[in-house]
Amino acid sequence: MNNNKVIPDYRCFFCATRVFGELMEKLNIPAEDKSIFTREMAMQYSKTWDCYFSPEFSRSLHLMLKKYTGVNDPYKNEKRESNDFILSKYPKLKEKVINSPDPFNKALRLAISGNIMDYGVSNSFNVDQTLQKVLQSDFAIDDSIELKEKIQKANTVLYLGDNCGEIVFDKLFIETIMHPNLYYAVRGDAIINDATLEDARYIQMDEVADIISNGYDAPSTIVDKCSAEFVEIFEKADVIISKGQGNLEGLLERSDKEIFFLLMIKCHVIAEKLGVKKGDFVVMKKNGIK
Repeated sequence: MNNNKVIPDYRCFFCATRVFGELMEKLNIPAEDKSIFTREMAMQYSKTWDCYFSPEFSRSLHLMLKKYTGVNDPYKNEKRESNDFILSKYPKLKEKVINSPDPFNKALRLAISGNIMDYGVSNSFNVDQTLQKVLQSDFAIDDSIELKEKIQKANTVLYLGDNCGEIVFDKLFIETIMHPNLYYAVRGDAIINDATLEDARYIQMDEVADIISNGYDAPSTIVDKCSAEFVEIFEKADVIISKGQGNLEGLLERSDKEIFFLLMIKCHVIAEKLGVKKGDFVVMKKNGIK
């Protein structure tokens, strides 16, 4: 049984069914293959019920889908478009941060707003609307002051990236942090619209951080499946900044590291687990979990 297991919930299956139904339509898979894939998906869910772990389930479905399409990166175009879209906003966003009375808080809020760009949840989202909302809202859980203090004292910071587009907001936040020894980790291979080394280099993340791959292709950070290089940095990091819901699911049960989760709550399952509401914004230290 996977020790990282979060919560087996029937809603996760129906969410995955919707997402993969839309993905099969996008990839123009023949009707017969859609039926076969759907049956295999249901069988996979049933087989893993007693040890269900959402990131691994999602990974297995994407690997299955590749058999039918031969497409390794089905969101390649969307990833590039997302990065270009936020890069086009980058100069004005940076100006907002520089002119803010609290640049750390402003950049932090912008970074969290980027978490809406998740094709694993929806293929439709409004970045500008989310950006305005996060700038005007209180955090449902707010450990941001402690996060700032911990970063200032840390010898090594590990920042776990999530989605394309969002990573441009991350870059702005990292520029604001200005920590001399910060690593930015991405996925080991293409999965949903999560960032890889290619994507991080495209937005020139290497200008502000040391970029590393976690060595695994799940839409999460599952430490015992990651590369030795990543694990070494994970273990030595004084502070870990975890972006997004996928990374939270992979690290939620760990108690051996100081982890700060930055995310927008995008489903009722996680909302209930954290004692917040869907749509809330969260900056939460690990011991803030209920």
